[in-house]
Amino acid sequence: MPNARCLQTVFIMIKYGLHSAHIGAFLFGLLLFFGILLLLDVYVSKGLRAAVSKFPARIKRGIIYIYWFVNICFFILTLYLIIGFAATSNASVTGFKIAITLFVTLYSSKIVYGLFLLAEDIYRSGRWGVLKFLKSVSISKHYETPYFPSRRRFISQAAALAAGIPFIGSIYGVIKGKYNFKVHKVELAFRSLPKAFDGFTITQVSDIHSGSFGDRNEVIKGINLVNEQKSDIIFFTGDLVNMRSSEMVPWMDVFNRLNAPMGVFSTLGNHDYGDYTEWPTPEAKQANFEEMCKIHSQLGYQLLRNNNCKIKKGDSYIDLLGVENWGRGGFSKYGDLDKAFDGTSSDSFKILLSHDPTHWEEKVMNDPRMIHLTLSGHTHGFQFGFELPGIRFSPAEFHYKRWAGLYIENNKYLYVNRGFGYLAYPGRVGIWPEITVITLKSA
Repeated sequence: MPNARCLQTVFIMIKYGLHSAHIGAFLFGLLLFFGILLLLDVYVSKGLRAAVSKFPARIKRGIIYIYWFVNICFFILTLYLIIGFAATSNASVTGFKIAITLFVTLYSSKIVYGLFLLAEDIYRSGRWGVLKFLKSVSISKHYETPYFPSRRRFISQAAALAAGIPFIGSIYGVIKGKYNFKVHKVELAFRSLPKAFDGFTITQVSDIHSGSFGDRNEVIKGINLVNEQKSDIIFFTGDLVNMRSSEMVPWMDVFNRLNAPMGVFSTLGNHDYGDYTEWPTPEAKQANFEEMCKIHSQLGYQLLRNNNCKIKKGDSYIDLLGVENWGRGGFSKYGDLDKAFDGTSSDSFKILLSHDPTHWEEKVMNDPRMIHLTLSGHTHGFQFGFELPGIRFSPAEFHYKRWAGLYIENNKYLYVNRGFGYLAYPGRVGIWPEITVITLKSA
């Protein structure tokens, strides 16, 4: 997930933040974050008390005690990880997963519960205000003094039922959702597409994050599903690992199974450079990166790094460009679009592989040079949300204007893949892992 894509990424920022001139601002931000969570906990706790108000006293106390016990455990675990990492640069991967799973599971439910309570409180406040106003303008001395109404129990109970949906969903996302691979098919027509490529099929895979996987058989099913699409070519758009190239070693014999008649082509994502972990020396980091590039070759992927190649069918061809990672908002900017263009014809049909969709927004969308189709990933759709006919939502919307699916501006297309793997939160809810199949048509 971007920005806070990975708890360890966040904790690296914390480590550096604790030793910077901005320590005061950092601590203020941290306290503000936990303060907001605590206020939400208190608010939900009051609603929960109303929901169980008719329960026997012992059961009522037990529910409230369990509620706060879980909350306290979450806060202690998170603070332990932050302090431990800031001090030693190490923290338990299992601890990360537990903390982020608790955060997503608990606070997605609490937000839903809190919204119900907020609607109820707005009603209560409005009713009280109207009655107060009527009394103030009434000439009758017998007009009742308005009282502030108590929270209705059935509303609190309805809120609890609604909050159960994201709670159960997030648990499902951890157990099953992260391997619920979905094939998304798109057909695009272009006047400038060479006739020889009419009906040409592309399968896109992105954001594998091999260091997160656990169930080998489920991953193999996903790879088999990719190959079952029988596309002419396969493109991988970055983030093979989370932190280090060594994460890919146990999975080499799985991901080398990707095959297509015209080959597998790839580019790098922000997680492929070793930027999110500390290295003893710059040379060690460089060695890790060189190993990453070798892994692409060993997998049978042709890695594009600010360069291009031609995909040929007979005498016709498509220019395939690939840039290294370039992302807005603090992400690495290794990509060089000008270098990727070198040697291409101005009137050729072009496809660009670029991991981060903000690169398309900042560098490609308004560039006078034509790139017909750009394929990106990176966002994961935040691995959480819903997509229904005509309506969809993900927290990704608050950070990315283009976070999943197909977009068009200036006659240029962008497709953002939702990702094959997962990161930080070890699950997916509503935004399922994606295999994209794009068919090119000659208009």
